Amino acid sequence: IALSTVLSSLPDHFPASIVIVQHLDPRHRSLMAVILSRRTSLQVKEAVDGSMLEADGVYIAPPNQHMLVNPDGTISLTQSELVHFVRPSADLLFESVAASHKERAIAVVLSGTGSDGVMGVQAIKKMGGTVIAQDKETAEFFGMPEAAIHSGSVDFILPLEEIGPALLTLVMHGKAGE
Repeated sequence: IALSTVLSSLPDHFPASIVIVQHLDPRHRSLMAVILSRRTSLQVKEAVDGSMLEADGVYIAPPNQHMLVNPDGTISLTQSELVHFVRPSADLLFESVAASHKERAIAVVLSGTGSDGVMGVQAIKKMGGTVIAQDKETAEFFGMPEAAIHSGSVDFILPLEEIGPALLTLVMHGKAGE
């Protein structure tokens, strides 16, 4: 799993919040938080509406709910209409992070199908943030990373095993807070 590779390479006290949107089957309870928490020492949890983001916290959007990050550092969950046929949507998450955290925002587009995330990475880039996409060689499904790359908004195209260290470098050098 791409997410576990990235998260397992981060230190125990990663000084930023990580918010994750994964396209999951809404008819089944997600075990993603449980699975990922076994592979990292970071605090992995399913996001709860209104909860406050904390450094070294990993928040996963519940199945069938869009997740937004608010300027006050809280999470909003909504079941508003599908975006690009999906809910949760990477675009909505990235756009909310771009608006809330401007140049401190970092978007990472990992293996996935479709083009969800393109408008969001463009918003991150427009606000001065940083965008990382997984490379073709290590992506199981290159659709989402490729769409992000073709948008012209990607700063780094990296193999999966280099994404975690790149995030750490960007955060530790003051580029980001979330």
